[in-house]
Amino acid sequence: MPHIRTQRIFSLISGLWVGSFITIGFLVVPVLFSSLGDRQVAGMVAANLFKTTAYIGVALSAFLMVMANHLVRRGGDHYRIVRWILLGMLACTVAAAFIIIPWMDSLRDQALYLGLSVRESTNASMFARLHGVSSAIFMIQSVLGLALVWRATKNAD
Repeated sequence: MPHIRTQRIFSLISGLWVGSFITIGFLVVPVLFSSLGDRQVAGMVAANLFKTTAYIGVALSAFLMVMANHLVRRGGDHYRIVRWILLGMLACTVAAAFIIIPWMDSLRDQALYLGLSVRESTNASMFARLHGVSSAIFMIQSVLGLALVWRATKNAD
């Protein structure tokens, strides 16, 4: 039988993590863009928020994976599916943190170097595509995160 304390800690950490990145993505960032008059400044702040969230996500998903492995070894068979969910979330986080966000930052920096916003630069269409990919990854990660919390709070059968 898995340790109840470990299960509770797992549920607490996963709930706080998923809740925080969903809050940032679906509440904080839209408020930034609607409140700040300068979309470029809002975008730079949002990029920093997403970058920080992604780095925290890499660490937490790896930590939760270790915990899930421990719970499986202790008899928590429903954590086998949780590990796959975490792997999907880790893949989304790594793609965002180490591929998409740096690429978008590079395009933004190139535009700023020329004294332009990224929307005015020759890289505007590439930036828009990357933004779309980033949004899709975030949506997938959000759905996986909700599934993670749902499964993590499931009582052992």
